[in-house]
Amino acid sequence: MTKKDIVMKVSNDTNLTQIDVKRIVQRTLDVILESLERGETVELRNFGVFKVKIRRGRIGRNPRTGEEVTVPEKKVVVFKPGLVLKHKVK
Repeated sequence: MTKKDIVMKVSNDTNLTQIDVKRIVQRTLDVILESLERGETVELRNFGVFKVKIRRGRIGRNPRTGEEVTVPEKKVVVFKPGLVLKHKVK
């Protein structure tokens, strides 16, 4: 499912125009992104939690040459599904 599919479904279910729904969906995603950029946790009750974790640096290996390379630490976004989402997906 794409963002466009979500917009069309919500538009059909709510009798709002696709343009209005698209603005709302995009703004919602923008707010989530802005919060994650600030390092905040985003909790959507019964859906799940988005948060930023720092993946530690490590020593890796180039598979082609076998040479050791340093992999620096980096920030990654992780998602932990909520109970309702877990049960619905099962």
